[in-house]
Amino acid sequence: MTASNNAPDEIAIRNVIQLYIEGWRGAPDKFHEAFDPDAWIFFTDAEGQEHKSQLTEQFDKWAATGWQIEGEIISLQRSGDIATVLLRFDNKTRPDASYMDIHTLLRVDKRWRITNKTATHISRAS
Repeated sequence: MTASNNAPDEIAIRNVIQLYIEGWRGAPDKFHEAFDPDAWIFFTDAEGQEHKSQLTEQFDKWAATGWQIEGEIISLQRSGDIATVLLRFDNKTRPDASYMDIHTLLRVDKRWRITNKTATHISRAS
């Protein structure tokens, strides 16, 4: 495929990741728009302890934090209707709560949504 064929999908995927970042700014509806309703999160904290939950259970809590998040897409890979995004999640409000995320996305009916988030505390990402 040529770059021009990939550009609309890459833009759409980046827009979904941006919705995720905007959700942290007090907008749980942005999380609902970005994630599949059955999406899960699996992550390790700074001590290496594993946590997991269905993401919809986190949206209101995350939006209420008031955290200022900056996200940097490290890589984006797409093959047909699937994609992965490696995202550096920098928490400017609480740097001790910064993470490296992998978001898995699926395109269904021409719409990209995050189906899974796997993350590790930034101190464990090197």
